[in-house]
Amino acid sequence: MRFHQTPALLRWLFPRIWWKKSVQEKVIFLTFDDGPIPEVTDFVLGQLDQYQAKATFFWVGDNVERYPEIAKRVLAAGHRVGNHTYHHVQAWKNRGETYGQEVQQCQQALERAGAPAAEKLFRPPHGQLTFAHLRKLQPEYQVVMWSSLTYDFDASLPAEECLSRSIASIKPGSIVVMHDSLKAEKNLRYVLPRLLQHFSSLGYSFKTL
Repeated sequence: MRFHQTPALLRWLFPRIWWKKSVQEKVIFLTFDDGPIPEVTDFVLGQLDQYQAKATFFWVGDNVERYPEIAKRVLAAGHRVGNHTYHHVQAWKNRGETYGQEVQQCQQALERAGAPAAEKLFRPPHGQLTFAHLRKLQPEYQVVMWSSLTYDFDASLPAEECLSRSIASIKPGSIVVMHDSLKAEKNLRYVLPRLLQHFSSLGYSFKTL
């Protein structure tokens, strides 16, 4: 079963997490997880530029250190970057100090690439987070989840359905998750340009968190 919209119960249980943004305008907050990956992130940058759209990228530290030039291009273009751990680790399998070290190591990689040290954002891989992790993270990081999950990474989901379900789930203030990864590339290349075109034609803008 796919939940393209976040269940209200989760938003109630974790009110300090950003699930969506309260806005008075037609604004959408696109986010991209798991990069940077040269052939995919560059495609995303090109599409965003066509629509003067800004986005927030939640990156894996190991990828940032492999491709620092891409990270610098993204930041120079006015986009924002956030922490997605260094090795894309799952919180439920890393309950000790290892998880905190992963977050810290990723943050160091982001800052070496030019990300500002203030106003740190964090998104847990797979959306997994324990109460203990949350208590440790929140003094330093704003934890960000989502209100609309595109499932672009799901190879069994036809691209046309991925697009239609994503469009149906997005509202003003939505935080939308896509992935600048090889796993998601096929659906991403179909969905992103059409999603940008659709909502731009309706008068929406796309901003960073």
